[in-house]
Amino acid sequence: MIAIHTRSGSFVTEWIAYCKERGIQYKEVDCFASDIIQQLRGCQALLWHWKHSDFRAQLFARQLIASVENMGITVFPDNSTAWHYDDKVGQKYLLEAVGAPLVETHIFYDKETAIQWIEQADFPKVWKLRGGAGSQNVQLIGSRRHARRLAKVAFSRGWRNSRFYNLRDRIWQFKRDKTLGSFVNIGRGIVRSVLPHRANSRSSRQVDYLYFQNFIPESDHDIRVVVIGKRAFAIKRMVREGDFRASGSGAIHYEPAYIPKECIEIAFDVAADMQAQSCAFDFIYSGSKWLVIEISYTFTADAYRKCPGFWDRSMNWHPASVTPERFVLEDLLDVLSNNAA
Repeated sequence: MIAIHTRSGSFVTEWIAYCKERGIQYKEVDCFASDIIQQLRGCQALLWHWKHSDFRAQLFARQLIASVENMGITVFPDNSTAWHYDDKVGQKYLLEAVGAPLVETHIFYDKETAIQWIEQADFPKVWKLRGGAGSQNVQLIGSRRHARRLAKVAFSRGWRNSRFYNLRDRIWQFKRDKTLGSFVNIGRGIVRSVLPHRANSRSSRQVDYLYFQNFIPESDHDIRVVVIGKRAFAIKRMVREGDFRASGSGAIHYEPAYIPKECIEIAFDVAADMQAQSCAFDFIYSGSKWLVIEISYTFTADAYRKCPGFWDRSMNWHPASVTPERFVLEDLLDVLSNNAA
């Protein structure tokens, strides 16, 4: 019996459809319920597509996953896959530990050390908060003066997610698409600027750390590679006009000819070292090599349905439909089958 949390998560629809099509037994559970452990008794697996934007899941998802795994239940995402999700600080240490080619990253936990580094560092640098997707909470810092101001805020009041981010993002989408729907979304963004979504207003304050990454100049795109088990699919994302960020731009190339094989190989190797069931890698080219910017266990699946196929671990290309949610479930069923053998 497979347990599926159905109260939230965009992967759920495909998971349930797959089970119904193939006659796979499943039960709906609620991971937010106090009796979730009791609900899972007798189940072999749990699927819960939790996201960074759900402040309730952020409170306990990692702890629940570890507890359920301790029951001998297979979980997606498991602890190795998700403990570092939406946590760029944790990702820095993990990627360094497994020897991934990470963009040089610096983190400080006291103001004095941060200022000492700032005074000798070259700028510009990329400043980030530990959480956020689609280029949220990311800025290009062009001077020591600006960096010192950030240090002052970091070790005093800190930051919350900006209520104006969605508005700025929707204005960008309208400039890109110029459709009625994207125009209407600007109005929704204005409303959210005045009346923030509950998930935004309840987000925790980010304080007492300062994060910088080296800036890679003259780059007009990044490469996003997603590894799920024995498959990798990828897209090329162009940067926003007048910006340095590619994440969330919506300007995407899907043809495999655009994807450097080196990125696929690195992604397979690092995902294996991390023992990740699913991992999306953002790559940028620097000098003569591709470097990882950051990672995430999950992503917007719809953005990859136009991918014309995937690579296997031996770098063979397979023309096929790409449905990430089904790949996840197929791998989980393989694990259960092997466990039963």
